[in-house]
Amino acid sequence: MNAATAKNASRKSTWAQASGLAAKTPETRNRYVDFLRALSICAVVFGHWLMAAPYISDGSIVISNMLEHQPWTRWLTWGFQVMPVFFLVGGYSNGISWQSALEKGKSYSEWLQLRLQRLVGPVLPLILLWMVLAAGAQKLGVHPTMVKVSSQMALIPVWFLAVYVMVVVLAPVMYGAWKRFGFLSFGALAVLAVANDLLFFSGFESLGWLNYAFVWLAVHQLGFAWRDGYLAGARQGLTWMAGGLVILAGLIVLGPYPVSMVSVPGQEISNTLPPKVTLLALGIAQCGLLLSMEKPMRRWLAGLTPWTWVVLINSMIMTVFLWHLTASTLSIGAALLLDDIGLNSLPGSVAWWMLRPVWIAVYLLALLPFALLFGRFERSAAAETTYPPWRLVFSAILACAGLALIALDGVAGDGLFGLRDWVLLLPFVGAVLAGINPLRR
Repeated sequence: MNAATAKNASRKSTWAQASGLAAKTPETRNRYVDFLRALSICAVVFGHWLMAAPYISDGSIVISNMLEHQPWTRWLTWGFQVMPVFFLVGGYSNGISWQSALEKGKSYSEWLQLRLQRLVGPVLPLILLWMVLAAGAQKLGVHPTMVKVSSQMALIPVWFLAVYVMVVVLAPVMYGAWKRFGFLSFGALAVLAVANDLLFFSGFESLGWLNYAFVWLAVHQLGFAWRDGYLAGARQGLTWMAGGLVILAGLIVLGPYPVSMVSVPGQEISNTLPPKVTLLALGIAQCGLLLSMEKPMRRWLAGLTPWTWVVLINSMIMTVFLWHLTASTLSIGAALLLDDIGLNSLPGSVAWWMLRPVWIAVYLLALLPFALLFGRFERSAAAETTYPPWRLVFSAILACAGLALIALDGVAGDGLFGLRDWVLLLPFVGAVLAGINPLRR
């Protein structure tokens, strides 16, 4: 069998496996949830790749962002900033899985341990690879600042994982609040997010980080509402969308909030770092729009071919999300080694835009080996021993603290091998305490 034949056989096998799983999907499953999960992550990946604008100036690489060069592109972030959609989907899925665990008599520890395995397990190989790359690059004479910037670029996705893991830890409590108080549980979080912004702009900027909880937990509550049928129908969805857009427009026109829904280098105020109430308004609008289309989309997803694509993408979606910036960062590094190929056009120029499809194709090709090699870690099994809740929560806090610090400043530092050794240890210590082993089949 030659290489081409083997490749075709592997592709058919992958599709056949996904098709087999798709055919076994029960009719009761809401396939639109899985579709939105895949859609939101793919939008994030494409948005990051489109937004990245490295270029050569005076013989040196300049790491820049398209939002810096052409302000009109900041409006595009209203569509590409889809983290609210992922938290909506998370609320729906966590509500179903926790209710199922309760019905089966499973404990909080059993439920949480499996989720930590699936969320934290896949990120450990990514961190380990960057530790090796960073240490090796500095050993070969690469300046620590360049190593730091490169690892920061590649590891941006882990900030989301740090936040989402803590939302999962709190999911059963928040589900209980939803069952008891309904939309009041959402409203209370929204009020706290507004109050937190007021404090932030009054000089208490350190309190702004609390909105990582208030904003994203509020969107997560909407997932419970969707799961229980309170957001059904096109009319209701469009009403939520209109309300969210009106609030968002008002905040930007009348308030101090910028247009961009992601951070823009050099901009004094960011809607995402830390999160502002604008992201909650955006989430309301996006969720309303997408839920208004649920009925026809579910009919379309009943077809085997579109549903198989969703199953196939979701089988490696966490890997794609975690590794997509590593693929693009290493691609840019390769371009530097190849006489700066593709990096000589000024961002925003006609030549630069014409090269975008080429660069995205390069990034996609670079991502494929990572997806195929590391996708298996998404399907690793949880430990047979169930640990007590306090231990699992503590391990999640350790892991998330490490992930957040890595996302902020990369892996290079003043420690052993030129690394931020104690920061990098935190996710692994948390994983060990929770019995997480990505190699466990």
